Amino acid sequence: MENQELITLGNKIKYFRIELSLSQEALAFKCNFDRTYISLLERGKRNPSYKNLLKLSKGLEIPLSQLCKSTEEV
Repeated sequence: MENQELITLGNKIKYFRIELSLSQEALAFKCNFDRTYISLLERGKRNPSYKNLLKLSKGLEIPLSQLCKSTEEV
């Protein structure tokens, strides 16, 4: 069974990535991740560490707090 919180986070990552017109590969490059890691995050298949959340928020050009807010606000 999928973890709803990770799916919610993945949807937010994808939303902000698309807002910047970035491909998964381009975001992965900005964050120094593999493209497959971005795909797994967006599908809620991986639970990112705090350090990786910081890298993601920087790559998505948003504050970490915005990335972690409820998806009801997106």
